[in-house]
Amino acid sequence: MLVVVQAISAAVGAVCRTGLEDLVRAHYGRRWAVIVLAAILAVNVLTLAADLEGGAAALNLLTGIRPEWFILPFALAVAALLVYGSHQWIERVLQYVVLIFLAYIVAAFMARPDWSKVVHDTFAPHLSLGKDYVAGALALLGTTLTSYAYVWETIEVAQERPPIRRLGLVQVDAALGMIGAGVSFWFILIATGATLGVHHKVVQTAQDAAAALAPLAGPHAAMLFGIGLLASALIAVPVLAGTSAYVIAEMFGWRRSLDAKFARARGFYVSLLLSLAVSTGIAYAWNDPIQILFYSGIAGGLGTPITLVFMMLIAHNREVMHKHAIGGALAAGGWIVTAIVIAACAVYLFQVATGGGG
Repeated sequence: MLVVVQAISAAVGAVCRTGLEDLVRAHYGRRWAVIVLAAILAVNVLTLAADLEGGAAALNLLTGIRPEWFILPFALAVAALLVYGSHQWIERVLQYVVLIFLAYIVAAFMARPDWSKVVHDTFAPHLSLGKDYVAGALALLGTTLTSYAYVWETIEVAQERPPIRRLGLVQVDAALGMIGAGVSFWFILIATGATLGVHHKVVQTAQDAAAALAPLAGPHAAMLFGIGLLASALIAVPVLAGTSAYVIAEMFGWRRSLDAKFARARGFYVSLLLSLAVSTGIAYAWNDPIQILFYSGIAGGLGTPITLVFMMLIAHNREVMHKHAIGGALAAGGWIVTAIVIAACAVYLFQVATGGGG
């Protein structure tokens, strides 16, 4: 699902040379653009608050200092990175941060799971319509297929402006990135399932989650988990804040670029700083990193169908994409993914409304 969505969004960015919000405003009108903007910002701000708290919780694990002392400094550090760093430099830094997730691959093997069962359940999972299962599935979709991920992909590819003759390579690059992310996530699930899961331990704090790495690090599990959690926050927070600024600037037709000086893209950078400020306030008001991370995933799942439908409409529109409009298996895959996300949202909302699905 991730591969399909990112390949489509990469094609949109490469062909149209602009972001999704700008395309919706130009081809479907300001009213729909406002709805898409609201859907993206609502999810981004909550997810940004969750990741600021996650980063603070990580620093708490590494230093022992209370996490609330780190939320504002972390937000200010990211703001400085985005305002003073170039787009290319930020991208290069984030690529190296991703390597930290290799620790979870090692942890999965050290946890000694039943690999035959892991492989079987990966390809033939037990499915349920239980309320907790559906909520967890929607949170998973909202964390991975969330709008900021593929909206950022359109923005990033549009900024790079690759030659159209390289469109296939751009899509392959996006797909390979998602395969890498999926494999890493698979090992994280195995590491947590083979440690916390087999003992039916509910994760309520960052310290609980750190226990997943105990087979590898022993008493140093908290430190290793803290490094991984900090890496996750360092990747997510700049992308979330940057995406928010880009979609706001696209909506109002402002200059937008992380390579531009503050004075030449004032509206863009003010939007970026404002999104960080609002998210910082939410992080201080909602002092529960695990809970806010989970509910931000739910919000991401509920907000995804709106932007996903518009991305599919644009990618399939020959007036917009010309001869590069998607079709065949890629288009079918995109609509199937969209239908799955919409169905997950519908089941979740029905269960919330009726109190069913125990």
